[in-house]
Amino acid sequence: MTRPFIIGFGGTTRAGSSSEKLVRAVLTACENEGAQTRLFDGAFLARLPHYAPEKPERTVEQREFVEAVRQCNGLVIGTPAYHGGISGLVKNALDLLEDLRGDPRVYFDDCPVGLVVSAAGWQGTGITLSALRDMVHAMRGWPTPIGISVNTLAGPLFDASGAITEPQLDATIAGQASQIMRFTSAFRGPQVLKGAA
Repeated sequence: MTRPFIIGFGGTTRAGSSSEKLVRAVLTACENEGAQTRLFDGAFLARLPHYAPEKPERTVEQREFVEAVRQCNGLVIGTPAYHGGISGLVKNALDLLEDLRGDPRVYFDDCPVGLVVSAAGWQGTGITLSALRDMVHAMRGWPTPIGISVNTLAGPLFDASGAITEPQLDATIAGQASQIMRFTSAFRGPQVLKGAA
């Protein structure tokens, strides 16, 4: 069996945003468990045109992103909490994945999805994480039981290189990555029909 392919996307138009660093950290933890990964950061998402369902033409970046998600075995989605909701960048990327509706594997079917939310305060993190879970459910994905919500005002979270410095957050990231990898293995394993000999 080939190594699982885990896609991460998220962040803001600001390079090295907290949500982007968190998604990168989860992907790194997945790599440590044997995955191959790819990150579509905020700068990449900012280059995607606004999704317009009446316009079937796609840019090179749109096709690249959709094809990567089409091929992946699991995902990590990260967003800042803006006014109690996900960012426009992340919502636009999710909307573009409507292109997967006619695929043999529709949207995120049989894909574990790790969710990451950061905000300057606790109030926005919980409701944004809940909203993002609902979106993933609507797209047939399997949100991991461990969701990551981070208050960026709670203290220093990253060192100068972007590595996590807070031990509990580091453990939570490792836990989410482990769930993604275990669920990926389960979904990719042999499917035995109930009652089969």
